[in-house]
Amino acid sequence: MTEGREAVGDLPEGRWDAYRGRPGLARALAAAPRRGAFLADAAGFDAAFFGITPREAELMDPQQRLTLETGWEALEDAGIAPHTLAGSDAGVFMGAGSDDYGRQMLEDLPAIEAWSGIGASLCAIANRLSYVLDLRGPSLVVDTACSSSLAALHLACQSLRARECTHALAGGVHLVAAPGLSMVLDAAGATSRDGRSKSFDAAADGYGRGEGVGVVVLKRLFDALADGG
Repeated sequence: MTEGREAVGDLPEGRWDAYRGRPGLARALAAAPRRGAFLADAAGFDAAFFGITPREAELMDPQQRLTLETGWEALEDAGIAPHTLAGSDAGVFMGAGSDDYGRQMLEDLPAIEAWSGIGASLCAIANRLSYVLDLRGPSLVVDTACSSSLAALHLACQSLRARECTHALAGGVHLVAAPGLSMVLDAAGATSRDGRSKSFDAAADGYGRGEGVGVVVLKRLFDALADGG
């Protein structure tokens, strides 16, 4: 917004190619809504940086990859070297309202292998970050639909107050990796055809779906002040 750029556009080329060619799906796929605020490169990921093999990375829900990258960056932005939290009771609380990628993997029965399970799992969105950084505190994913990230933030604050953890990484992630949920929301009249939200406008005709990820690092105020924060 500050740069005056338009975030809403067409679905990235090739995003739903896994559904092309399936019997009986051509007409339905052609009618699926294709406007929204999409990430340009949802697949990009430096697996080696996180010590993850290429094959394992391929079978990871991109929402797990996005959370790993953004969680790492959030800690750096907070002035915390990520690996210095190893062995601590730091917690990870993430909101996620869809598992499009995971459903696709588990429906492709001939291609299932050992990495498919954790790669398709919603819980691993938080658990991957906890594992890579060796965080021993709570690690969970909550799905409360549109309020998922807010619910995750609330649970993180509660955990800090209860002294279950000293640091909490909290946020949310969302990726439109399959057409199904977009079609459901379109059929229900919940989303706008142009992909834009027009809150409190006479022209309002539904909300626009979007993709993204956000993570914040939280501490109790007393601890932050004691650490010079």
